[in-house]
Amino acid sequence: MNALRIGIAGLGNVGAGVVKILSQNAELVAKRAGRPIVVTAVSARDRSRDRGVSLDGIAWVDDAAELATRDDVDVVVELIGGSDGPALTLARRTLKAGKPLVTANKAMLAHHGLELAEAAETAGLPLKYEAAVAGGIPVIKGLAEGAAANRIARVYGLMNGTCNYILSRMEAEGLGFAEVLADAQALGFAEADPSFDIDGIDTAHKLSILAALAFGARIDFAGVACHGIRNVAAADIAQAAALGFRIKLVGLAEAEDGQLFQRVHPALVPIDHPIATTMGSLNAVVVEGDFVGRLFFQGRGAGEGPTASAVVADLVDIARGDVRPPFVMPVADLAALPRAPAADRRGRYYLRLSVADRAGVLAELTAALRDCGVSIESLVQRGTSGSDAMVVMVTHEAREADVLESLARMAASPAVAGQPVMMHILDF
Repeated sequence: MNALRIGIAGLGNVGAGVVKILSQNAELVAKRAGRPIVVTAVSARDRSRDRGVSLDGIAWVDDAAELATRDDVDVVVELIGGSDGPALTLARRTLKAGKPLVTANKAMLAHHGLELAEAAETAGLPLKYEAAVAGGIPVIKGLAEGAAANRIARVYGLMNGTCNYILSRMEAEGLGFAEVLADAQALGFAEADPSFDIDGIDTAHKLSILAALAFGARIDFAGVACHGIRNVAAADIAQAAALGFRIKLVGLAEAEDGQLFQRVHPALVPIDHPIATTMGSLNAVVVEGDFVGRLFFQGRGAGEGPTASAVVADLVDIARGDVRPPFVMPVADLAALPRAPAADRRGRYYLRLSVADRAGVLAELTAALRDCGVSIESLVQRGTSGSDAMVVMVTHEAREADVLESLARMAASPAVAGQPVMMHILDF
């Protein structure tokens, strides 16, 4: 059978990894795909860079968009990144030219996934993106195939290795956020501008894609409420541990009563929960189905090997002739679910405040909670430097709107220094 000829746009770690896998495991991949898969053309910004792989016999294209129309390319792999620009141009041209597309670009899918999926469906082409969420962990296949018979209650987890690395180091070494972030940047675990990671945007991109798959919904990235980890302090990590929790950046999506709830937030996770044991730069995703129960996916969510492995898995599917709607069901059948408001959600909350260490302050704080109908499960006051004290409270189950109102009242008090911190407690 004729070889499946691949054009790769972007020769960073992942692109080079794809070339390496298809070279080193050529015979194994061909057996599993039913035909050889070979790289015939590549495009990247720097021709002179040593990528640790041989590009002998592979055509070099300066304009990535030209890969879409080359006669020696059957499938285009987009590894450029970015929600718009060259990546989106290449994706559109590839599908318009009648060629399958494989991408690891979660930002592009979060913003333009429905458009691209519709174009792929109209042309009868595969659009594959296993590598876009959680790297080498097969969570896309798990949702689209393994859990296809289930009504999904929720999907949630740790989808950003940089944040998990930072929080794990803070816990293990008792260090502050800024110190660990600077170290992570020096080691290459975090970008020079880490905003997409630490502010939760990267997780939100991935969550919006998983929500579409899980609930048969149209992608709604703009509907994801994002709260990153900038305000997580070493004191929060220590206090959470004392209470039997670990702090993790959790992406959570639920569909209930015809509405979609999506949020990225630091949360206190019980120490015996599967995602609490996921440390370092690992990712973990939990899917809860009505018949299958809890499915737990864990592994390396980024890096050359895992992400390239997911790309090649998509290429194997294409070589086998697998063509299906990118989001399991046709775009026309995806529901435009309204956004579920957070105000009436009920749960327990962790609250941390810095207050003046004087008589009557605790009574003032607890009165604010009482007046908003929020009861306290536990309260700890610890002295800090100067004249301030740290107060940590864990609430009983309460309406989110009531907790936020009580925090606003406390923040308005002259006895409270700075902005109070609230984190959700994961109780499922």
